[in-house]
Amino acid sequence: MIAELDRTRPVWRQVAAAIATRIADGTYPVGARVPSVVELSTEFGIAASTAQKALAHLKTEGLIRAEVGLGSFVAERPEA
Repeated sequence: MIAELDRTRPVWRQVAAAIATRIADGTYPVGARVPSVVELSTEFGIAASTAQKALAHLKTEGLIRAEVGLGSFVAERPEA
């Protein structure tokens, strides 16, 4: 596990924030594959449903896009 999670706050939000930070700092550049539900579950020691909720949130926020059978990838963001 990379980071200790604060179990007094929603874990899925913390995982989503960690992935968003990695996208922002270039760890996961545009077009890069982000960790799968299984990979996130292993890395953070969380349930698959929690990892799925984090990825769904990132997709809703427009940070990632999902491709059926391939995984989730960092989405292109329009220039501000």
